[in-house]
Amino acid sequence: MPRKFFKRHLPSPERIKQHGSLRFLGDVLHEPNLWHLNRRSVARAAFVGVFCAFIPFPLQMLIAALISLWIHSNLALSVGLVWITNPLTIPPIFYFTYKLGCVMLDIPAADFSIELSWQWLTESMKFFILPLLLGSFTVGTLLASISYVTIATIWRQNTIKRWRERKERRSQKKQ
Repeated sequence: MPRKFFKRHLPSPERIKQHGSLRFLGDVLHEPNLWHLNRRSVARAAFVGVFCAFIPFPLQMLIAALISLWIHSNLALSVGLVWITNPLTIPPIFYFTYKLGCVMLDIPAADFSIELSWQWLTESMKFFILPLLLGSFTVGTLLASISYVTIATIWRQNTIKRWRERKERRSQKKQ
């Protein structure tokens, strides 16, 4: 069941390999381990994607893709899961991770109003970057680990269930 679910919702390897903006990677995308849907590759991809989603910097998808290439997890799933943080979810998620970082560092949260200017960003960065990084790393690591264990466990339980069902069908055929 998990394999069928992921196959149904992920783009095909051929479609991704033919994408024009990915041609610079050459034969790297032709490695079969990047496209396998098995317990290990999907669980690793979940870990990478969820962890990279909580990186409070741009280029999260690129970082997830590079890590996925390095540890041989499912590339499409690793990159797709980064979209947990999207333009709608980034403000509440990073506000929460900032507050968590402040609690962990035992410092008061700074009162600030957001201005969309480079000057505001550079001046206020020194007040919120450390708590944001600490909170993001903590939440990202925790949720990524939970994702890994959950997917690996569900996949294994589903496989055992299918083995038992197959064994029962075989024993019924023999009778």
